[in-house]
Amino acid sequence: MKEKKYLLNEILTKDSLAPAITRMTLHQPFIAAKAKPGQFIILRVDEEGERIPLTLAGIDTKEGTVAIIFQEVGTTTKKLGSLKEGDRVENVLGPLGKPVEIGSYGNVLFVTGGVGSAFVYWMAKAFKDAGNTIYAIMGARNKELIILEKEMRELTEHLIITTDDGTKGRKGFVTDALNDLLAGDEKIGLAICAGPVPMMKFVSKITKEHHIPTLASLNPIMIDGTGMCGGCRVTVGDKVKFACVDGPDFDAHKIDFDELIQRISFFKKEEACSLEEHSPDCWRKAKMPT
Repeated sequence: MKEKKYLLNEILTKDSLAPAITRMTLHQPFIAAKAKPGQFIILRVDEEGERIPLTLAGIDTKEGTVAIIFQEVGTTTKKLGSLKEGDRVENVLGPLGKPVEIGSYGNVLFVTGGVGSAFVYWMAKAFKDAGNTIYAIMGARNKELIILEKEMRELTEHLIITTDDGTKGRKGFVTDALNDLLAGDEKIGLAICAGPVPMMKFVSKITKEHHIPTLASLNPIMIDGTGMCGGCRVTVGDKVKFACVDGPDFDAHKIDFDELIQRISFFKKEEACSLEEHSPDCWRKAKMPT
């Protein structure tokens, strides 16, 4: 039987992980051949679309595919979510960013919020394969938004799930579970957090008190992904770094999270206007940041 040939950037599989959270695999053998955990891609859905960064959630070098997981929150992610298996994404650039350094730390802890699990699952598998014991704390607003639970359970020695409303796991925030975990006898050699920036800020504050080296996986505003536009700059220690070429993973104890929170909110009005199909009235009211 003749083997089917796929087009570059063709969507081979698509499935829903939670309301408005989608996993896709794209035919991209060139990226699949080189990508490593922690790296990301930038894509455009169509010729007139904006460029958005998406963390790679895994690769299959034999099949020549890359996996992405995204939440439909803005114009582009909603447009991407409307595509079907067999459709093509216009452009995919990657792999971008620095891979996370996989080493031997003994116990490695992953703390995620919302779709943060999508950022770290591939990392967790790599650390597991390197002989580390994996711990994980996964949080979301409610049980419907918990993703990759089955996959993470297969990797972890100890998995804690928290939900804001208590509909799954323990009620509360990941920081509550983190405090309780670190109050025990477990010795954590490395912590990695991913998710909302305020969550990562407080997670890093706790791990700093316990002298645990911690990485934060950042996903700031990004345009070109090559360090040219400067949109993804973040202050780490006393230096300005670019998440696209210096990251996206940084020493969480050195990140200026307050500055980062302010920067990622710059275009909230413009993003809302885009969702209103570029309403002229909306754009007249929106004020560009200075």
